[in-house]
Amino acid sequence: MNYMKSYALMAGMLLALASCSRDEPGPGTPTAPPVETNPANTKYQPAFAGQTRANGAVTKTKIKKEILTSGLTSPWGIAELPDGRLLVTEKAGNMRIVKTTGEVSGQIMGLPAVNAAGQGGLLGVCLDPDFATNRTVYWTFSEAVAGGNLTSVGKGRLAADEKTIEGATVIYHALPRRTSSLHYGSRILFDKTGNLVISTGEGSNLDTRPLAQSVTAVLGKIIRITKTGQAAAGNPVFEGAGALPELYSIGHRNPQGLAFHPVTGELWECEHGPRGGDEVNRIQPGRNYGWPIITYGIEYSGEPIGDAIQQKNGMEQPVYYWDPVVSPSGMTFYAGKRVPEWENNLFLGALSGQHIVRLVFSNNKVIGEERLLAGEGQRFRDIIQGKSGALYAITDQGRLYRIDRE
Repeated sequence: MNYMKSYALMAGMLLALASCSRDEPGPGTPTAPPVETNPANTKYQPAFAGQTRANGAVTKTKIKKEILTSGLTSPWGIAELPDGRLLVTEKAGNMRIVKTTGEVSGQIMGLPAVNAAGQGGLLGVCLDPDFATNRTVYWTFSEAVAGGNLTSVGKGRLAADEKTIEGATVIYHALPRRTSSLHYGSRILFDKTGNLVISTGEGSNLDTRPLAQSVTAVLGKIIRITKTGQAAAGNPVFEGAGALPELYSIGHRNPQGLAFHPVTGELWECEHGPRGGDEVNRIQPGRNYGWPIITYGIEYSGEPIGDAIQQKNGMEQPVYYWDPVVSPSGMTFYAGKRVPEWENNLFLGALSGQHIVRLVFSNNKVIGEERLLAGEGQRFRDIIQGKSGALYAITDQGRLYRIDRE
């Protein structure tokens, strides 16, 4: 009898242990069907489970969205001023300030001329960490130069009357120049050491595309520079003759989103693929992210890209990819408790997808995807979180949204 009781007890313990060892979803783990239901462009297989078409996630907190203004013209980048107003760049070369009541300022003068042809224009924007005292603004833009175009970095002081940028100067050129008016990137933000992190596109054309792999060219890269445009101390050292000291990572296509994780401090990036292969990457210094050698996309014509491979030693896999594409642009991690279920989630503006992407993570892998504001019919270009905890998003059609809990 005692033997039978002991056997039953042991069997029960083993059963419980086996149950605990299963990869069961924890509380709150997304279990809805994937939000993407359209067929992929390829039959390429992901490198690991959850790399694409993760389970669907659903926000349970009641959320409200407000259109603060529809009076912007092709806005591209957005940054929050210390008092909560929003500094916005417009593609044509304008910079404006928008109040949270929706009032849009006049054009801020004094910026260098931009080349707004194609995908160019006045692009990413950020404030100096000491903006409250020095009023310095940094931005990226496409610049026409002899022999072609460049992604360039500018800086200047927002005048006290907020009508001009004083002392505007170009502190960095992403060489070499190219003739293409496509794939400039480009986002800009400060890291915790007070240096600038900037993404650049590879120009799109077949002749410039391979330069994403070149350590002597600043196309298809993430770079890290000082406030004066010099290579920042502590950058990784890439192998190869003439490797540029400002390089931080290589092998990118058209990176339009950068954000630092609020807990780990790690840099994350998103970039456009061709037909399929939009990516979200966790950026580690000195790493190669593969374009155009590995990709989960194909040419717009339907032809394969290169050797049609998706994995290669020495090249990083995206944390997540989309096929078909959503065209991810500006992005931000959510921090704060206003919407607890959003904590540390990544929000991205989707252009062709015409929605805001919400990605839920576990151990740096995506376990859930949600599509917000999908019924608005808008190309979401950039998104940030304000000090109030609300999200602010701009669209190519000129809208500024505030997204917050009810």
